Amino acid sequence: MRRNISVLNIGSGAAASALGIMLAAVLALLTGCGGSPRDVRKVAEPAPIFPDYAGVTVPAEIAPLNFSVKAADGVAERVDVTVKGADGSELHCNGRYARFDIDDWHSLLEANKGKPLSVTVRAKAGGEWLQYDDFNIYVSDVPLDEWGLTYRRIAPGYEVYSKMGIYQRDLSGFDEYPLIENTMTGGQCYNCHTPNRTNPDEFLLHVRGEHGATMISKRGECTWLQATNDTLGGAMVYPYWHPSGRYCAFSTNKTRQGFHTGGEKLLEVFDHESDVIIFDTQTNVIMRDSLLCSSTWAENTPVFSPDGKWLYFTTCRQKEYPMEMKDVRYNLCRVAFDEKTGKTGTQVDTIFDAAAMGKSLTWPRPSYDGKYMLFTLSDYGYFSIWHKEADQWLLDLRSGEARPLGEINSDDADSYHNWSGNSRWVVFTSRRGDGRYSRLYIAGIDPEGRFSKPFLLPQENPEEYYSETLYSFNTPDFTEKKVEFDAGSAVRAIMSDERVNTTVR
Repeated sequence: MRRNISVLNIGSGAAASALGIMLAAVLALLTGCGGSPRDVRKVAEPAPIFPDYAGVTVPAEIAPLNFSVKAADGVAERVDVTVKGADGSELHCNGRYARFDIDDWHSLLEANKGKPLSVTVRAKAGGEWLQYDDFNIYVSDVPLDEWGLTYRRIAPGYEVYSKMGIYQRDLSGFDEYPLIENTMTGGQCYNCHTPNRTNPDEFLLHVRGEHGATMISKRGECTWLQATNDTLGGAMVYPYWHPSGRYCAFSTNKTRQGFHTGGEKLLEVFDHESDVIIFDTQTNVIMRDSLLCSSTWAENTPVFSPDGKWLYFTTCRQKEYPMEMKDVRYNLCRVAFDEKTGKTGTQVDTIFDAAAMGKSLTWPRPSYDGKYMLFTLSDYGYFSIWHKEADQWLLDLRSGEARPLGEINSDDADSYHNWSGNSRWVVFTSRRGDGRYSRLYIAGIDPEGRFSKPFLLPQENPEEYYSETLYSFNTPDFTEKKVEFDAGSAVRAIMSDERVNTTVR
């Protein structure tokens, strides 16, 4: 489309010169949004785009899948992209990278639910325009039904906390909001931010360090518990809510870090001791059971079943650390749970014997519809985010069959994961980008349990964002609405060291 701009007589001098430069810049910007380029040479090869969005399936609510085009010397000088809907609608952009208007993007996706979008990419590199093979983006007819994500961002070294924090992100756009950052409290470590089935009306947060605490937020009221209890011997970490909202399962971990002197692995995290406990949020009572608190077994990473009748957890034989670190292999077990009494059953069943495969299972996460258990397998230990071989598996809780998720796994560490509230989307971390930084990917799952190609969390300028960020993403979760959290009040509570005592039964 041709754009006509009238240039006013603005006089002379420095002001005129400055305004003239400004108008010239505006003119250049507007003319750059014009029609498609001419003299384009077609090449029979896939478009070298970043991120790789070719063939992905997305919910209609997702933010625009902006991307750049790679060239031999970096990125293309300019790109021209047309996205055509099956209904005949069309979206066009032209610039340094493919940047789609948010409102137009959502209109296009809404009109093409359950249908493919055809994407034509042209790029200028070395003074020549090239047109690549078209590719499709599929718009799911299954809604995401979530406002966004919560996650932690942290430098990938872990030797020191440096700057880190808990953040939330609107998935329909690009706005990110900090819930709390450790620069507000002198360098604390924040982790284990956990909503109840993606509902932040019930929310958990753990603070490590000098002013340690476990915060439980229920309908806007925060209770700051003492971080450790002398009877337990470890902090309450790795939480998971009972669907009733009354109980939370925790593991109590005496965590240590070890550093490898060579090879691909840099860091290992292990526990000298760990048990599983149940916390009653109404009475502030911690319930222990000998089946879950054994001196010869290390129980870890508990989760409740969606109906609240079972408590799943991982367990392995207690080892001598760090000498026997590579012999630590966790299995998935479960025990019955009585919501009325808060008590666990008398028999522990092994649900998946990973040790028999020479593997270790970690981060079990049941789908909220009760059909599946998503977990990670690695060679040993449970801190799979540092294991290059770590892959995600899916256990069908109805048939007992399990399989590796080849459709979403990569050649690098694929780890932390969580389900959307409708159990049709998952978010997970992966180091597939560069082997060092963990990033967030989203994938859909169909009624037969097959996953679509995962897509990298969209950013407004992904090339710039992912090349310049110094932080890894981890422990992601969906949130059905924006989290209302008063960081100022939280900082005052953390620094006050006023804590609610817990008792052990």
